[in-house]
Amino acid sequence: MHDVSRENVTVLDHPLIQHKLTIMRDKGTSIAGFRRLLREIAHLMCYEVTRDLELQMIPIDTPMTEMMSPTIKGKKLVFASILRAGNGLLDGMLDLVPAARVAHIGIYRDHETLLPVEYYFKAPSNLEDRLIIVVDPMLATANSATAAIDKLKERGANNIRFLCLLAAPEGIKRFGEHHPDVPIFTASIDSHLNEKGYIIPGLGDAGDRMYGTK
Repeated sequence: MHDVSRENVTVLDHPLIQHKLTIMRDKGTSIAGFRRLLREIAHLMCYEVTRDLELQMIPIDTPMTEMMSPTIKGKKLVFASILRAGNGLLDGMLDLVPAARVAHIGIYRDHETLLPVEYYFKAPSNLEDRLIIVVDPMLATANSATAAIDKLKERGANNIRFLCLLAAPEGIKRFGEHHPDVPIFTASIDSHLNEKGYIIPGLGDAGDRMYGTK
């Protein structure tokens, strides 16, 4: 196990998250099952990553009376999906926060160099006034995540959280060196990366398991 600073990492250890993750890791789980579980686990992880959102009181009328009641303060959240596998988490998070704005960041990893190649970026305006939750199932080498957050910061983002299913110690270390101000939320810190940059024990390629591609 690599020596890695984890001050900035929150492991979401809720029993339902851990249970669903175990089924997702199992290579016998079907494409449909994997996709469904990814959406379900995204609900639970979204609940955790938004736990400390600031609230404000607003006046409403219930069927019985007037009252002051809490609502989320500030501008709409932004969920930023690193394509393509990030969309599996994004779908579940939008179930919970349907009014959230969405950014799409197209980055793929060159399998020879393991370096990120960007091919698409589309985000809402006024990122500096919003909480942005970046989602990607795997934090492996952290090259894609680091590049995605570089792009968001270039557009003014300054309040960012990163949410993933699995993280490798190597990825946590590299991510922390580049973006020490961005907290990581994950369901598991796995053992290590193999020579091809895959997380071990991991769950394979999340995009392939979601979409049935190879």
